[in-house]
Amino acid sequence: MKKSAIKSGKIKIGVIGLGYVGLPLAVEFGRLYEVTGFDISENRVAELKKGVDKTLEVARGELKNSAFLRFTSKAADLKGCNYYIVSVPTPVNEHKIPDLGPLLSACETVGRLLTKGDIVIFESTVYPGATEEDCVPVLEKHSGLKFNRDFYCGYSPERINPGDKKHTLVNIKKVTSASTPAAAAKVDALYKSIITAGTHLAPSIKVAEAAKVIENSQRDINIAFINELSKIFNKMNIDTGDVLAAAATKWNFLSFKPGLVGGHCIGVDPYYLTYKAQSLGYIPEIILAGRRLNDNMGGYVANQIIKLMIKKEILINKSKVLVLGMTFKENCPDIRNSRVIDIINEMREFGADVGVFDPWADAAEVCAEYGVKLVKDIKNQKYDAIVLAVAHEAFAALDIESLKKKKSVIYDVKGFLTIAVDGRL
Repeated sequence: MKKSAIKSGKIKIGVIGLGYVGLPLAVEFGRLYEVTGFDISENRVAELKKGVDKTLEVARGELKNSAFLRFTSKAADLKGCNYYIVSVPTPVNEHKIPDLGPLLSACETVGRLLTKGDIVIFESTVYPGATEEDCVPVLEKHSGLKFNRDFYCGYSPERINPGDKKHTLVNIKKVTSASTPAAAAKVDALYKSIITAGTHLAPSIKVAEAAKVIENSQRDINIAFINELSKIFNKMNIDTGDVLAAAATKWNFLSFKPGLVGGHCIGVDPYYLTYKAQSLGYIPEIILAGRRLNDNMGGYVANQIIKLMIKKEILINKSKVLVLGMTFKENCPDIRNSRVIDIINEMREFGADVGVFDPWADAAEVCAEYGVKLVKDIKNQKYDAIVLAVAHEAFAALDIESLKKKKSVIYDVKGFLTIAVDGRL
């Protein structure tokens, strides 16, 4: 079946958006089908053509082994595809309101290329109803075609975990859905051809959309609960890690750790659900409470560090502070929605001179996104406070003691360091 599909040329796939989600999809489908990977960034496309993926999700060899895959920044090159998979970012703005701009722009691009019988599959995180209520009208407008008569839509939520080499695209069960039973069967079969973990065919697009947003909302709420516990136990002078280790001996205890909650999924997706709920007149109290608590953790950490410095009689104004890590998670170059910036900004509000060191992050991207210039070298430097914000494995080899002044504070946000520290969540 797979070989005949290639030889007959019946399946031609266009992947719109070649980031953390789209590129692995394009590569896997490119092993079996003719695939055109499209991205509006000419630089991104140029790098991929050279076999370079700066997200580090796909190895150079894997890019070259996709015999049926080509990359382009020209939308016209997508012409002739009969499956279009949209995997563009769906962020929130500064007011925590969903920004569908990139998604709707992608719909315009695809709409101009649609022909009868085509299927458009969305992987971008959205609120329930967005595919049919927001995307379909744009597709119809720019194609002149009728939904569910001339073309069809599907939704298969992405489950990519940046930096995770165990839970990869093909090893994670894939939820699929589409706008008609016939289209759903085609979409499900398409994904089954590359997903070794199998698929789950949802009864509707809305169910699949809802499943995606609650996956990350659930995790967000659980982490918020643990973060709140860490605040309570801190006041009791009890080590949160010790409490969690003891509680985890119960067979049905859910294991979560306190920390900063950023990234493009957990720190963003809940706002898509709360936005839709509020538009329907319902105020989602638990989800919003969890978001508020997690969004405020950076400021809380900074204030804990300041208190520890004051206790050691360290002058805060013009103090030299080193923050280790800028990415949103460990061993990964992804800086999207990193909440480390909250610690940095709060410390700077107190007058501290904050330096940030991260061997994983791209310095130009960090400067452009957050206005922070990364420190290139920390050797022979001495700091009044050292903050382990991201648990990169590379930091385990750092000689933290050599970076301390005579009076210094070491704060371990992630509970990662094996040396004695002054504070941790």
